[in-house]
Amino acid sequence: MKTISRVYDTYAQARDAVTAVEASGVPTDDLSVVANKYVSEKYADVHEVSAPAATGAGVGGALGGGAGLLAGLGLMAIPGLGPVVAVGWLAATAVGAAAGAATGGVVGALVGAGDSETNAHVYSESVRRGGTLVSVRVKDEDAGRVQAILDRYTPIDPALRAAEYRKEGWTTFDPNAPPYRPSETEIDRIRRVS
Repeated sequence: MKTISRVYDTYAQARDAVTAVEASGVPTDDLSVVANKYVSEKYADVHEVSAPAATGAGVGGALGGGAGLLAGLGLMAIPGLGPVVAVGWLAATAVGAAAGAATGGVVGALVGAGDSETNAHVYSESVRRGGTLVSVRVKDEDAGRVQAILDRYTPIDPALRAAEYRKEGWTTFDPNAPPYRPSETEIDRIRRVS
């Protein structure tokens, strides 16, 4: 098995990528989504989550999901990111990874799934700043096909995004950094439906 991860600037891009991957025959159990809480008006003002995973199908409907993986999106706390809207094996691993792992959270879960540490830090920071992470576990022989599907929906280029972040003084994802509060313009971008 191989893990393929991509981050999208808008939830709509990620939603369309997940829908296409599911339509290609990848089992829902092999997909994960971790999105900044601002993708949903319902959770934009949530600052804490008391339970590790408070999920509900209502979130998927509010975010434009239907049947399949996106119908199960729910609010959960992931170390270093705080409250996020998430579903799937990667989200569950990220919640559990904090217990005893130095890196923990999404970075630890992505590295453990085979992503490079560099990309894992960029992907985590991108989610913190409003992006949506999609991770898919696939058989080695299906990796190229699924990668092509994910790439159709314009994911970020982690090297270019890291360079942009570094211009601002960023070095790596910091799980102790204060929560990121996007501007209203950024929130509109994150939620873009088109």
